[in-house]
Amino acid sequence: MGRMTRPVAACAAAVLLSATAPAIGAGAAPAPRIDLRVLVLDDKGPATAAITAELKGSGTPYTTVDLTASGRSRIDAAFLGDTVDGRPRAKYQAVVVPNDNPFGDGSAEMAALVAYEQRFGIRQVDAYTYARPAVGLGYPQNPGYIGSLDGRTAKVTAAGESGPFGYLGGSVPFEDNDPAVTESYGYLSVPLANQAEGATFTSYVDAPVPGGDARGALIGEYAHDGRRELVVTFVYNQYQSQFRLLARGIVEWATQGIHLGADRNYYAVHVDDVFAGDDRWDTELNCTPGDVDCAGAGDDVENDPIRMTAADARYAEEWSTDHGLTLDMAFNGGGSEAYKDENGGSDPLARRLLADQGSYRWINHTYNHPFLGCVQDTSVVPWKCSTGLLGTTRWVGPADITGQINDNLSWAGRNSLSVDRAELVTGEHSGLKTLPQQPSDNPNLAPALTLTRVTSLAADASREKEQRTLGPATTVPRHPMNIFYNAGHAAEQVDEYNWIYARKSDGGSGACEGSANTTCLNEPLDTSTGYASYIVPLESRIALGHVLSNDPRPHYLHQSNLAEDRIAYPALEKVLGDYGRLFADNTPVVNLRMKDIGEEMRRRAAWDAALAAGRVTAYRIGDTVTVTAPSGVRAPATLPPGTRQAQSGSGTVTFGSAYAGLRSGWAAPGALQSRITFTLAGSAVPADPSGTASAARAAKPADRLPVPAGVRKPVPYGPGDATRA
Repeated sequence: MGRMTRPVAACAAAVLLSATAPAIGAGAAPAPRIDLRVLVLDDKGPATAAITAELKGSGTPYTTVDLTASGRSRIDAAFLGDTVDGRPRAKYQAVVVPNDNPFGDGSAEMAALVAYEQRFGIRQVDAYTYARPAVGLGYPQNPGYIGSLDGRTAKVTAAGESGPFGYLGGSVPFEDNDPAVTESYGYLSVPLANQAEGATFTSYVDAPVPGGDARGALIGEYAHDGRRELVVTFVYNQYQSQFRLLARGIVEWATQGIHLGADRNYYAVHVDDVFAGDDRWDTELNCTPGDVDCAGAGDDVENDPIRMTAADARYAEEWSTDHGLTLDMAFNGGGSEAYKDENGGSDPLARRLLADQGSYRWINHTYNHPFLGCVQDTSVVPWKCSTGLLGTTRWVGPADITGQINDNLSWAGRNSLSVDRAELVTGEHSGLKTLPQQPSDNPNLAPALTLTRVTSLAADASREKEQRTLGPATTVPRHPMNIFYNAGHAAEQVDEYNWIYARKSDGGSGACEGSANTTCLNEPLDTSTGYASYIVPLESRIALGHVLSNDPRPHYLHQSNLAEDRIAYPALEKVLGDYGRLFADNTPVVNLRMKDIGEEMRRRAAWDAALAAGRVTAYRIGDTVTVTAPSGVRAPATLPPGTRQAQSGSGTVTFGSAYAGLRSGWAAPGALQSRITFTLAGSAVPADPSGTASAARAAKPADRLPVPAGVRKPVPYGPGDATRA
């Protein structure tokens, strides 16, 4: 039994976080106001771009100054601070600079920046700088190292574990995707044995110096002259896993764990076509019989569809429980009924999955998995949308769409299967625009979603990465895993993979040649070993990259991948295994259901729009934080443990939830409240610098540092890595 074949606001502002300023005694200088915004002095290099991307992705407010622009803002006292209501104000809570001294000796701008940091206790991140005494390190020689860091493994030191990188498990591996390309570059040197008076260097992340027992710092804190700098001695881009691992700690160090925005590691896996069968790849024809583009398959070709068994279902339940990951089962009830019709009225797979239904989350995937976009004309390859007499597109009608949605819900009801009707995955994400043949949505889809009360609609993130609205629903883009729906055996997966990604000269289709969105295999994979040795490591790295990027979008594969050779599990296990080795127990993967992912994305979009419109103001005075934003917009925040939120009356509650050693969450006013007060625990309040710090020492600016090709232009992991290609 084969499943259906696959042709190819309101204007008023509301105070969300608010606090009353500490009382100022007679004659006492008022506590400064520190605005919760990061200043990025951008040299257009990959390191500052990477930190900017982390701030943007987490929703942390920031301001950039393009240091390469001739008409840029000048960095002076007026740019950095002023006075508000008689209280001194620091306009930025942290500063990111390309290197430790981007302006040069005698620069008025550097002097202004130093004085600002000293006065308000503002921290500075040196995004990528040369190891030398000016940053508390010896020159990288005797012992020391200068060069590629590809394939090396750095370690978080004891100070790093108890400090800003305590969310990591200890190891920080550096990528080495292409041996022919240098992808990372840096300097390893030890802290100066004799620091300047009052100065200290604390190493947070280090690596062994080749040829000896010494360990050279890659990230460390240099405290001197009343200032603190985070010294980073290697270059990176926003996609590299070593940066993704360290990005959270860099921001938390700079902001002292008090900032707007939040960063978590999300991982959800959707399994499509549950109860149905998936048509099988034909290794001789190099296509899938039943598909419109499989021209060599006649009516006599047996497809031999792939369908899970009861044993596969039992394994899935045990695997999910053992690995602590709840799978989301997108089901087609009609597949079970068709199987019963062909097998004496019995479906052991359905019995097993329904008995274990509490181990999963369930998503409506329509009853029979039909194409719900335009009416397809499959007389041509590739297919096209059928048209009427006047040349207008013919669309699948609203009754057909609502019927598929409701029939599947009715099947679930008859079988006592708990499903949230707000969530929907259409067959092949059909109904949504499908380029190039169908450049617009089926106009009947939105009304059908209204009638069936769908508010979360799955989309394909490889086609549409951003969320959008369709009628009452918002889309939830899903990352497709490059593990094919028509493969139940590893050898089939590799054969099809070779066909897609090998050059014509190597027996492949050649589709990869000349494409800007993919890469070719250097040589075809061995069908007996290539899945485990190449595809599993590649797909797990790509998926883990999404997890480390604060990306809540789910990944999806198909029930066929849980059947026969069960080829999905090795990739999923590697993602979870690698994650477990990289992170501490206080930073688990966050496994959300589809509608909650959609809500997370909706909140982010509203917050980002408010930031872009300049409608967010945030600052800290002493132990209190105040944020204003448009009415109805929730504010994401990351705050220290012990932070309390005031409720109506005199009560308080703990803010947010624990993650990566801090508290984070979305803030909104309570009932009948016009503002919310967050109070930091006393031990978490940054020290208020008193007096005037010593004058800044003269320092030679860092030279333009080497940036290898693999950092300037990210090296793709391999075929299927569309992000870096």
